[in-house]
Amino acid sequence: MEVVGVRVEMPSNQPIVLLKEIDGTRFLPIWVGAVEATAIAFAQQGLTPTRPLTHDLTQVLIEELDAIMTAVHITHIEEGVFFASILLRDAGQQAHTVSARPSDAIALAIRASANILADSGLLDEVGIEIPSTNEGGDENQEVERFREFLEQINPEDFAG
Repeated sequence: MEVVGVRVEMPSNQPIVLLKEIDGTRFLPIWVGAVEATAIAFAQQGLTPTRPLTHDLTQVLIEELDAIMTAVHITHIEEGVFFASILLRDAGQQAHTVSARPSDAIALAIRASANILADSGLLDEVGIEIPSTNEGGDENQEVERFREFLEQINPEDFAG
């Protein structure tokens, strides 16, 4: 999955991150908190705050422990709440899985250049198909489709 962007859904003023299948047409909208939305947007834009945000600090801790984040896996949704796992590998090549909120996992994945995965069953359940009208991948058109998508949905559409 790739992060299309973070926007604020109106009229609820709720931030949402939109993920898109890399080789597909399905999107996964995830409502997130304002702090996490900011952390994701900062990472996407390559902005570094003067003092580390929680996600920056966590990434430094992972690196200092000689581990790497290999991927983030968004696994399922229960009663409208998404669940994710952070996949780590330590210096001894032992794998570790840590449960996380998808918003935190995504913010970390961007910082670590780690893959973002979504369970295919989850995409079947709550993924939104938005056929591409521009095969060239024009980001402005994708953002416009995202805005149109946001106008048609609300968080209750994803309640279990």
